[in-house]
Amino acid sequence: MKETVDEALAKSPSVQKCVVLRRVGNEVPMQPGRDLWWHELMDAADAHCPATPLDSETPLFILYTSGSTGKPKGIRHTTAGYNLYAKRTFQWVFDHREEDVYWCTADCGWITGHSYVVYGPLSAGATVLLYEGAPNYPAEDRFWELVEKYRVTILYTAPTAIRAFIKWGDHHVEKHDLSSLRLLGTVGEGINPEAWMWYYTKIGGGRCPIVDTWWQTETGGIMMSPLPGATPLKPGSCCKPLPGVVPKIVDEHGHEVPQGRGGMLCIAQPWPGMLRGIWGDEERYRQQYWSKVPGMYLTGDNARQDADGYYWIMGRIDDVINVSGHRLSTIEVESALVSHPQVAEAAVVGRPDSLKGQAIAAFVVLKTDPSEQLRSELKLHVRKEIGALAQPDDIRFTNALPKTRSGKIMRRLLRDIASGKEEVGDTTTLEDYSVLAKLRGDEE
Repeated sequence: MKETVDEALAKSPSVQKCVVLRRVGNEVPMQPGRDLWWHELMDAADAHCPATPLDSETPLFILYTSGSTGKPKGIRHTTAGYNLYAKRTFQWVFDHREEDVYWCTADCGWITGHSYVVYGPLSAGATVLLYEGAPNYPAEDRFWELVEKYRVTILYTAPTAIRAFIKWGDHHVEKHDLSSLRLLGTVGEGINPEAWMWYYTKIGGGRCPIVDTWWQTETGGIMMSPLPGATPLKPGSCCKPLPGVVPKIVDEHGHEVPQGRGGMLCIAQPWPGMLRGIWGDEERYRQQYWSKVPGMYLTGDNARQDADGYYWIMGRIDDVINVSGHRLSTIEVESALVSHPQVAEAAVVGRPDSLKGQAIAAFVVLKTDPSEQLRSELKLHVRKEIGALAQPDDIRFTNALPKTRSGKIMRRLLRDIASGKEEVGDTTTLEDYSVLAKLRGDEE
């Protein structure tokens, strides 16, 4: 990990110091003057560390999230509004009580970890369980062992994890006493009704409300969620907006759509936890979130509202894949593939995956002959360029990609092919029908 950081620091001349925590005792390359050991700094540190008074709008952190153009966006959150929103939404959504033991399984590096492992719960004085490690090590019952051991009362996890637990089998759950649980939560992506029901019956014993939360890195905290004990639940729906949150569903002209019809989800009024900008790119901030629908924040998600006023999230407007709750830009993955010397062209789409929500399917045109070795090499190449989450699950080699006559790749068709659908919809604008036939009939 340190070697990867060193590579990044070589391109980051503004970084002056790098603090390294000795974790497992292996050899670590250290640059004198720049790199410092955590334990040496702690030995010399004063135990008294007074808080620094700051203006309410002072930047608190910048968190990078994937963008539809492929260039990551540094979302800027500020001190007072963000912290207030994280705290209040934590108290509302999780019905926090003094005796609770709260466990959010998210990584602290993602927004869920920021808002609902660190800032929100600690500001509210909650008892927080922190776990670093895999959900299936040393065995597939690791989570349930921890719930039983620490008498966890509130569990907040991702649909991806829930689908993995279902796959591993109920016997891992049944060997543990989960009676301490009183509230369950989901985050990261929409949860399918089957997984919701399993979570409700198997983990909650049919007695724990599930708070299915919808929000984003950009919103800072939960925007829509049932309130436990107060909101009748619908499996798969994030239910209704929290106090002060005013959602609108609009068409491409910015007009509100009738109930039952899908459209672009916008937020019509400001809220304390909202992003204050994109670091170093205010123009992109204005363009991406505020230009398409004047006077409203564009979330980038499609949604519909049912007859009871409940909201259902229907996926991304743009070509962003949601892998295990983490948004990845298709263009970002395509750029990584094309940066390999043997690749001429690439198109990346998401396909449904029972475990991760969406898996990454890549269609690649090569400059050379295809081989299994090259397929593996390309997967590792993307992993090195972007990270493990972005590694394609499927790579299909093809002589050409389906395009319109204007040269635009027909991603809709590729999504249908990757999903194994028989019907691929309207192909009247497709340039070369033989390309489509080959892609559908030939795995290679």
